[in-house]
Amino acid sequence: MTTWASLGMQDSNSPIMEQLNFFHDHSLLILILVTTLVGYLMMALFFNELNNRFLLHGQTIEVIWTILPAIVLLFIAFPSLRILYLLDEINNPSISLKTIGHQWYWSYEYSDFNNIEFDSYMLSSNDLNSFRLLDVDNRIVLPINNQIRILVTATDVLHSWTIPSLGVKIDANPGRLNQTNFFINRPGLYFGQCSEICGANHSFMPIVIESVPSNFFIKWIEKISEN
Repeated sequence: MTTWASLGMQDSNSPIMEQLNFFHDHSLLILILVTTLVGYLMMALFFNELNNRFLLHGQTIEVIWTILPAIVLLFIAFPSLRILYLLDEINNPSISLKTIGHQWYWSYEYSDFNNIEFDSYMLSSNDLNSFRLLDVDNRIVLPINNQIRILVTATDVLHSWTIPSLGVKIDANPGRLNQTNFFINRPGLYFGQCSEICGANHSFMPIVIESVPSNFFIKWIEKISEN
């Protein structure tokens, strides 16, 4: 969860988020190197008395500044494409969770388990025992160390189901079913919010995932099925 004055990314809690963090650091390193090189060349140009002010063209330098940026872009593009394909790959999910966005709350369906359904609303400030504008009355309970597929849609306007620490952000479009997958590494609470402006109460539809060991998840499924 993001805290006050936090300037970095949230801690990675899924393999995809770890890959996204690595790609961020990789791209940032390239950006620093390019900025340093360009800054050095600009300073050398301004303060070098031996500059040829009447140079009209130079084939060698033109080839260099065409090929070198292309190579740099390839070093960025290949890791990016790899992560893009990983995000789209759905590989033998253990559980499928359907998420439906409404103005301004979420509905969830565990269709693999006797069609368990519930709505999830943000807790008001009067009932608050946790984080303001982040906790909900019905949390999503999911098992750790399992491949999870999520299907996302909406009933009214565009929404976006987002859990930053898991590297998940998927649009909820009315009349369309989008899907992605994720794998939770460790137990805990993971917070997210709608990331698509969807109306007056857009900022009041949080998401909370409670990840638990598989045996606790099975007990929770049995308990909620009885109710």
